[in-house]
Amino acid sequence: DLHLSIRRQRQMCIRDSGTLDYGSQSALSTGLLSTSLGGSTVTFQCTPGVAMSMSLDGGQNTASGTRNLKRTSGTQVLAYQLYRDAAYSQALGIGQSVAVSYSDPTAIKLPVYGRVQLTGTLPAGTYTDVVQVTVTW
Repeated sequence: DLHLSIRRQRQMCIRDSGTLDYGSQSALSTGLLSTSLGGSTVTFQCTPGVAMSMSLDGGQNTASGTRNLKRTSGTQVLAYQLYRDAAYSQALGIGQSVAVSYSDPTAIKLPVYGRVQLTGTLPAGTYTDVVQVTVTW
């Protein structure tokens, strides 16, 4: 699981945290897994017309500019990437500020999508990271 925590820059919005869940996989699995905030979507309510942007930090397990999921009972890591579109073509770089578009000011959803490449060589376990999302307006 990848847990996102939200830090508010101003007090005018309401926040909830969200989770990107890659599900359970065999330790021998290889392949590309994709997920989005989906059912646990981070939503905000703001004054109509307010321009918003977001940035995501490197998470608790970042190394050499790469976000990593870390095994909770070990030191093994698995690199993952975050994107701002469902086509996984617009990467969310560490600290990169991107605009948040919305049509309904009562249900603003943060566009965060994740991908991880399974190696088939990591020990079984739960791999997690916590990323801080900063929303400004």
